[in-house]
Amino acid sequence: MVAMQLGDIANPGAARYGKPLDGVRVLAAEQMQALPYATQMLARLGADVVKVEHPTHGESGRGSTPAMVDPQGRKVGATYLRNNLDKRSVGIDLKAPEGRDLFLALVPHFDVIAENFKAGTMQRMGLGYDVVSEINPRAIYVSISGFGNTVDTPYRDWPAYASIVEAMSGIYEYKSGPDTPPVTIPAGALGDLSSALFGVIGVLAALRHRDATGEGELVDIAMLDAMVAMTDIVTNFWSMGVQSGGHGELICEGFRASDGYVVMQIVREHQFERLAQLVGRPEWLTDPRFATRAGWARHLEDVVRPAVEQWLSTRTKAAASEELTAAGIVAGPSNSAADVVADPHVAARNMLVEVPRTDGVDQPILVPGNPVKLSHMAEGPETRVPWVGEHTDEVLRAELGLDDDTLAKLRERGVIT
Repeated sequence: MVAMQLGDIANPGAARYGKPLDGVRVLAAEQMQALPYATQMLARLGADVVKVEHPTHGESGRGSTPAMVDPQGRKVGATYLRNNLDKRSVGIDLKAPEGRDLFLALVPHFDVIAENFKAGTMQRMGLGYDVVSEINPRAIYVSISGFGNTVDTPYRDWPAYASIVEAMSGIYEYKSGPDTPPVTIPAGALGDLSSALFGVIGVLAALRHRDATGEGELVDIAMLDAMVAMTDIVTNFWSMGVQSGGHGELICEGFRASDGYVVMQIVREHQFERLAQLVGRPEWLTDPRFATRAGWARHLEDVVRPAVEQWLSTRTKAAASEELTAAGIVAGPSNSAADVVADPHVAARNMLVEVPRTDGVDQPILVPGNPVKLSHMAEGPETRVPWVGEHTDEVLRAELGLDDDTLAKLRERGVIT
């Protein structure tokens, strides 16, 4: 395993350009994954991200499992560890009137104000877009919630996790059918990460709008909207007569090799012809059962799979993938976690970052790296996740000019960490 270390820099020759979001400042009242992933992406692109969380136990992602223990003996869960590199943490109780006032006092000092509570929560606390835009008309206000804030939908007041909006997008039933329990969260928290990515796009567009007009705006991201976009085949295929599950007139399957599975996708006639030749079945080319693409799927299990898996039985998944791709067939190994960690592409692209543990465990925690590679941007250095309220005094002194006595009194009253 070769992973980026905290403090490492890749592409150092580009450091002279700085980063594209240098100077952009983000104040984020965030929790769990959807918004934290988005703001981590913004931080990796150069933004200064200040995370606001509960002053004693922090945001809810810290309570996830598996977990490690921070230097103060507090639990730090995997969800938090994956999504909070390169940020500073300020502990403020937003439900306390003094905490609300502190947050609003910070607003003029930031370009982007972001939150991902259930729709209406920030509004009820007096921290909604209407209030923020009055204080800072140039502020870009990003809200990520299950079902959005800007229109009244039947689900507006529902809380949401990734699995809920994934289910509601139709992709679970599309894959499993109506009579089988769905396999939930099949690709990690896709409902969170898709919302995060659309949130980042919204921020970048809003910054461009502000450059042109001087005005901020509301970026409203609904997780269900993001999932409907990501699972586009559900509605698109339905409208074209494909009701569920199958891949239609193509082969997109995993086939067993000697040490695991190879996934291949055959979508054109010339690819099927090459597969037939490679696995020693040239007779398929004149077999009337395969005269059209519909026959590929119809005879997948009784003809195609046995022949392909016989050929694969003497090959590893990696070796088979090499042969298949050399023959012009799009294929790749179905990897285990250990395979991914050891993958040379992953190492070459700096797609894993090691985060040392603080609880005596030698194995570092691995966090995915930045998938956005820019020729004029150095990658890194990354900084570890912040502990709860680690930067409270630093931020409140620098931004609001609060002195030690004021900070101590706020701390005594439980308003800040």
